[in-house]
Amino acid sequence: MTNTLDNNTQAPGRGMRFTGWAANYVDERTSASTAVKSLGRKIFPDHWSFMLGEVALYSFVVILISGTFLTFFYDPSMTEVEYEGSYLPLKGIEMSVAYHTALDISFDVRGGLLMRQVHHWSALLFVASIGLHMLRVFFTGAFRKPRELNWIVGFLLFVLAMALGFTGYSLPDDLLSGNGLRIIDGMIKAFPVVGVWMSYLFFGDEFPGTDVIQRLYVLHIMLLPAILIAVLAIHMVLLVVNKHTQFAGPGRTNDNVVGSPVMPVFAAKAGGFFFLVFGVIMLIASLFTINPIWNYGPYDPSPVSAGTQPDWYIGFADGALRLVPPGWEFVAFGYTWPMNILVPTVVLIALLVAVALYPFFEAWVTGDKREHHIADRPRNAPTRTGIGAAGVTFYAVLWAAASSDLIATHFGMSIEGVITTLQVLFFVAPIAAYIITKRTCLALQRKDREIALHGYESGRIVRLPGGEYIEVHEQLSDYERWKLLDYTEYQPLTVRPNDQGKITVGTRLRASMSRWFFEDRVEPVNARELESQRH
Repeated sequence: MTNTLDNNTQAPGRGMRFTGWAANYVDERTSASTAVKSLGRKIFPDHWSFMLGEVALYSFVVILISGTFLTFFYDPSMTEVEYEGSYLPLKGIEMSVAYHTALDISFDVRGGLLMRQVHHWSALLFVASIGLHMLRVFFTGAFRKPRELNWIVGFLLFVLAMALGFTGYSLPDDLLSGNGLRIIDGMIKAFPVVGVWMSYLFFGDEFPGTDVIQRLYVLHIMLLPAILIAVLAIHMVLLVVNKHTQFAGPGRTNDNVVGSPVMPVFAAKAGGFFFLVFGVIMLIASLFTINPIWNYGPYDPSPVSAGTQPDWYIGFADGALRLVPPGWEFVAFGYTWPMNILVPTVVLIALLVAVALYPFFEAWVTGDKREHHIADRPRNAPTRTGIGAAGVTFYAVLWAAASSDLIATHFGMSIEGVITTLQVLFFVAPIAAYIITKRTCLALQRKDREIALHGYESGRIVRLPGGEYIEVHEQLSDYERWKLLDYTEYQPLTVRPNDQGKITVGTRLRASMSRWFFEDRVEPVNARELESQRH
């Protein structure tokens, strides 16, 4: 019996038949349909703050595309040549091949300057979006179980992004990047015994050496990107495995995710958002100059010029060096110990380690071993929010110190006065930020409690039969009230003896940390209070 098609049915075209055959061929040999189906059903919640991580991912894609273009024309050689390009002010100047090719990309390669600026601006956006994404995760408590390891992975991404930025920033071999390398050389040499040998190994000779640009180039285009892509893949896998966090609301629990599936809704939104990010980067790169290397000239180790600030994400390290009083060093065991370099280096390393290990510290303080898929409102975790504000303020002071010379010249102030002010703020500002932020969070909690019980002030004044004037309050909807009341309340831990009847030092320390975290708190509205208010 012969099968026939009715008049309204068309036979599939050759292209569709080939596509179907190819998809079936691949699926039978890889079972890819199972993974695609599972990923396509993955639910992502909708909230503007979740887009920060997407900005980081898309800017990294732009970095890869623009960086690939630049590698076609850049030569990392440090061989000395005479400049014969089209930029007349540097005509006949001795420079390295690396700087020569960087100038050629800027002035003699069609679209080269645009690609340079796209690459640089996207790198800045990449680091900034990772930093803001980590702050979002921190302030909402999205690092809690089961995402502690993903926090570590995200922290590694941030460190790798800074390392990638610095290695790329140093490649043009201009005066500005050379001064940055000189600072790194000084920090390496500050370590007694091994510092000089580490510097010699890194630069291939006495600074500036003859091999550093080639080594930075290998790090920048091969090793660090490969590591970053691998870490990024782990980050995305853990994101899928652990589910996405969501903010509190009706129907949202730790056991579900309310949002849109990857296919087709989220994928369409993500595709459009990628082109939006790409367009913004192209617009910024087209209109605003960044790192005009032709203004600085080739690197010369003899002059040290003021106003040579690194990119903003490295500024905190430069600022830490500037805040330390000069001459703070001593001789011991036959070696000079330059504390004005060692101390800020150790402080910065300790700060980074504290950021990486904070989720484990908070889990130890709270003793909370539950899984958390509902994000906190920052106001509902006042101590954590205060710690975050103190950390941001600490970073901001160091960042400002990196431009202390420019602040002094632009505002007509003495450099000594600027440094002294920043030294005071280094100690005072984080403490003040912590106290103000924590008090503000507690005040907002009290306001939320008042609103949950009595509603919003309507502005309508009503006179009661007895002559009393009252303001009529508008009650919240169940949805709005849910958002205000759905959060976890922690109480300070009490000191209890262990199975041996002893109270250990660790127990006392944990109890004191718990009191610091949760002693100042606002009791949430309970069901009895809500019921009494309704009647």
